[in-house]
Amino acid sequence: MVNVSSNAQRLGRIDFDDLQGEHNYSGARAYNQSKLATVLFTHELARRLDGTTVTANALHPGVVATSFGAQDPGHTQRLLVPLARPFMRSPAAGAATSVMLASSPHLHSVTGRFFSGGRQKRSSKRSYDEAVGRRLWMISQDMTTLR
Repeated sequence: MVNVSSNAQRLGRIDFDDLQGEHNYSGARAYNQSKLATVLFTHELARRLDGTTVTANALHPGVVATSFGAQDPGHTQRLLVPLARPFMRSPAAGAATSVMLASSPHLHSVTGRFFSGGRQKRSSKRSYDEAVGRRLWMISQDMTTLR
């Protein structure tokens, strides 16, 4: 299992009192929370798959030159992205770590890790909170009616 997250997970906080952003929505906060949730999910999935041959890892693809955020009404997105685009990674380069995690025989038993730039890195301190990971897993099961 290869889950695409982002280094934005470092800015994320799981707000269990407003998980869906129904009371206090911010696009940036929702994005950061979702990327942290992806890493928490990956760690929890790896724990649940322990003893099997299935692995689960997460990654940051880098800042990739795609149309991501093109519809964002914020001034920052509209002004900064065109200036930053020449310094962004190509879509192929952005996919490289995903492809590596999915296909490298050297990583066939590596699980519950976070990668960036083709290398294993530490994700945010919050992403290793097992109690939060379990709670988020259970709430996700309830919300998707998976039991």
